[in-house]
Amino acid sequence: MQYKSMPYETLIFDLDGTLTNPAIGIVRCMNYALTTLGFPPRFERDITPYIGPPLEIALRGLSGSDDADCIKQLIVAYRERYGEFGYAENTVYEGIYPMLDALLASGVRMGVCTSKYEKYAIKVLQEFNLFDYFEFVSGSDYHVAKSEQLAELLNAGTITSNSLMIGDRAIDLAAAQQNGLTGAGVLWGFGDREELAGGNPVFIAESPLELLQRLQNKPE
Repeated sequence: MQYKSMPYETLIFDLDGTLTNPAIGIVRCMNYALTTLGFPPRFERDITPYIGPPLEIALRGLSGSDDADCIKQLIVAYRERYGEFGYAENTVYEGIYPMLDALLASGVRMGVCTSKYEKYAIKVLQEFNLFDYFEFVSGSDYHVAKSEQLAELLNAGTITSNSLMIGDRAIDLAAAQQNGLTGAGVLWGFGDREELAGGNPVFIAESPLELLQRLQNKPE
């Protein structure tokens, strides 16, 4: 039974930068892809701003290439390493497990919507004992935007308009807005307060504990 204090029917979490910190694995996989295709490796500081957006956008920006076939080859190379090693080069943010335990006990529905390839998102969630908290997982593929993923979830009846998208980047909030959903930002990932504030979130939380507390008190 859903607690009266929980204002949303469904909570939709981003994965990278929201539930887990994938920086080590993503940096290594990006550089594996780049060097495999003959591009120079990039510093971590150059790669982390691309954690969150779809791979197509990230690899285009990091490689400087606009060639569609090249980008597809980069994605294949990235996923080659990610599927074998990269998914496990990851950590769960401090406070995530107790937050999810409390939310699960409240009876609220929870799901994941990520720009990550769906089978790898599931692999990460299973590796870190997160999978069973969620009723659905929506992953992306080439040329599929997060806004389209949320639209598909709405059209399928998996979520309703009384759902909250929670993420660390502006693309999470924009995707929510484009589908008439509410968005909330978190600051322990890869987006800063200025980026998130530009997406008109209902609130911005600095920690999983603050996120839980905010969810238990519906904003006016």
